[in-house]
Amino acid sequence: MKKLEPGYQIRSAHIEELPLLSGIELSAARLFLNTPYSFLVQADPLPLDYVQQRFAAGQVWVAADLHNRIVGYAVTQEVDATLYLQQIDVEPAHARRGIGSALVMIVLAWAKLQGYAFLSLSTFRDIPWNAPFYSKLGFCPLDESNLTPGFQQIRLQEAEAGLPITERVIMQREL
Repeated sequence: MKKLEPGYQIRSAHIEELPLLSGIELSAARLFLNTPYSFLVQADPLPLDYVQQRFAAGQVWVAADLHNRIVGYAVTQEVDATLYLQQIDVEPAHARRGIGSALVMIVLAWAKLQGYAFLSLSTFRDIPWNAPFYSKLGFCPLDESNLTPGFQQIRLQEAEAGLPITERVIMQREL
């Protein structure tokens, strides 16, 4: 895991920052342009009302640079008594500086404080900044036969959104 470079801080989001997150998500989606999943560049970002709901639950974190500009974020929700990392994105210009790892670490710490036993997420199996990245952070793939109803629903939603489910994996880390 890469250590967060100096000049960045990870913290809870402020309400006025929430509208900025969709721009980061759209920017990060461009990383998929030269992959089999280039269609993701056209995907809609998380709806602002959903992000506001997660903010009200204390489940939105941001990465800010030296000038307090938001360059990354993470959003979670509860699924079947497990904390689920719904979205995590870092501006490509700020990638490979430990921001993604630091965001995951703050979410893990928060989840543990809240009494969750696991942090889970859904991601692509073979994209380097997806499942291989999370494996380095201690996440393990869950067998499809072990998915709870809530995670089966996530799989269904992903399929309805056009994601190739055979290329996706639900991963989990014990806290």
